[in-house]
Amino acid sequence: MVLVDKKILVSGIVMVAFGLAITVYLDATSPAGRSGMTEEEALDLLEAQQQNQDMRLLSGIVAGIGFLLILISFGARRKRKEGGVKTIEKKPAT
Repeated sequence: MVLVDKKILVSGIVMVAFGLAITVYLDATSPAGRSGMTEEEALDLLEAQQQNQDMRLLSGIVAGIGFLLILISFGARRKRKEGGVKTIEKKPAT
């Protein structure tokens, strides 16, 4: 039986899913140029492409951190309650 911290595991899975979903979306909506563009349009296109690339990098980092959380969740140990065994004290009969 493997000890897994479920909170860390779920948060890691959510981060991986979010990062991959955003990466797929950004890949699908990548700005493209056309022939006969003016210089101003070309500069706007280069800026949009750079923003898209930066957002893809950021979403990849989020997915990577999520993956690390998944790995950490398998090694995380739960805190043990102090004392371990509870002792029950009986009150003397009066």
